[in-house]
Amino acid sequence: MLQEGQRVRVFLIIIYIHRVLTYSGYLVVSYFNVFICSLLEVLECTIISIDFFIIPLLAAVWIMLPAYIPNPAAALFGGGTPIDFGRNYSDGHRIFGDGKTFRGLFFGVFAGVATGLFLTWLSGTFALTFLPQHTLTSVSLLALGALLGDLGKSFLKRRLGKMRGEKWQVADQLDLVAGAFILMLLLDPGWLFAYLTIPILIIIIILTIVLHRVVNIIGYFMGVKEVPW
Repeated sequence: MLQEGQRVRVFLIIIYIHRVLTYSGYLVVSYFNVFICSLLEVLECTIISIDFFIIPLLAAVWIMLPAYIPNPAAALFGGGTPIDFGRNYSDGHRIFGDGKTFRGLFFGVFAGVATGLFLTWLSGTFALTFLPQHTLTSVSLLALGALLGDLGKSFLKRRLGKMRGEKWQVADQLDLVAGAFILMLLLDPGWLFAYLTIPILIIIIILTIVLHRVVNIIGYFMGVKEVPW
């Protein structure tokens, strides 16, 4: 169970997010105020306690941020020489395709690691000991693994004859999760098993599916993505 001081820090984080979103104009303030008030009441509720839902949710986001950031960063800053150098596989189709470039891989991993190091700083500065404690190794593996998962998915799509941007349900949404966790399992299993529980894994899967759709729609309207999925 969380100590009183830890509960207060969670409340302060939520209130801080509320102020940022309010001043940024991303949400309708009146509705968000109602949401925050309701959320703070739920946090004290005996049926849905902070330990049961809120902390696993925050832990899931904390774990996955270094893996969530690389793909949009690669799409935003990518371009240039393709990783497969434009070559075809033995089946006559491209190995990966023009969408996977060295520049995208570099900036994607860099953005993921930078995000993870920022989380490490936050955790140390505000004593967020109830959240997973990232290391340079963990954030590097999560960031690289997410992009390797995306590469693996692209390779399989080309083998199945699917074109770039063509839908492939589930694989399109969870490739980064699979890639990140497989690489962690191979190279840093101790960290993975220390922080990844079944409830947190379930939240990560659901959260990733939702965020994948939202981010791709935003990327499509920004002109970064060719398709909104």
